[in-house]
Amino acid sequence: MQTIGLIGAGRMGLPIVGHLGRAGFRVLVSERNPERRPDIAARGGEVVEAQMLAAESEAILVCVGYDREVRELIQAPGGLLESARAGTIIAVLSTIHPKTMQELAQHAAAYDVHVVDSTVCRGGRAADEGTLLSFVGGDADVVERLAPVLRAYSSDVVHSGAVGTAQVSKAANNLILWACLVASHEGLALAQRYDVNVEALREALMTSSATNGALGNWGGQSMAWAQDDMAIVAEMAEDCGISLPQSGVVREVCRTLKPRRYQLEKYGR
Repeated sequence: MQTIGLIGAGRMGLPIVGHLGRAGFRVLVSERNPERRPDIAARGGEVVEAQMLAAESEAILVCVGYDREVRELIQAPGGLLESARAGTIIAVLSTIHPKTMQELAQHAAAYDVHVVDSTVCRGGRAADEGTLLSFVGGDADVVERLAPVLRAYSSDVVHSGAVGTAQVSKAANNLILWACLVASHEGLALAQRYDVNVEALREALMTSSATNGALGNWGGQSMAWAQDDMAIVAEMAEDCGISLPQSGVVREVCRTLKPRRYQLEKYGR
């Protein structure tokens, strides 16, 4: 592959543009926010309309926010499927429901276009460093073709199975992430009430059996997507008939926390 398209140059998408360019790809970018265009150009991306991007790209990375946006981009009239060449791979990095991925992949097959899910984990810092974890769900031959693109910005690429399984993998990651964050928050809040040096405790816990990613990224973990993540988990659990009582509690706690950087002193007041 030589030409890669990327739609949505936000917090995760923008660093990916730079990594792709440094890996030798031509990078076409579709971004609605004009204020981001200088940053895209600085990273070697070419800002184009979505139709041109679809027509010229061999693989397209979709980095928008919501299920509805992904559907509209791919299958709505005038969407990517109407402009993409046969054999193009559309990889959805967005966190959406796995059944949406399966429906999109089935719809795209009629156009001889491959839709796969390629979710990313480890957050913004890993995006900046090019050390993301990418789960990818799709046929093995399609995943093999896409792998050099994913490795441009990921230190680890895991083929999770069929289309939709990367979304399931990301949902499992997010369920555990938010549960750990809430538990870490409560533990440190309790310690703070007993005049423990909380920062010293946090650093010590990172070397103990209580270590988790939320503790390591303390103060830098955005809560902006927590409610959406947990809503997807709840819908998935209902669809397959499984009870996840702890995730329900975590979802309710996430509702009470503002979508901004986590702050210990805000808890319990």
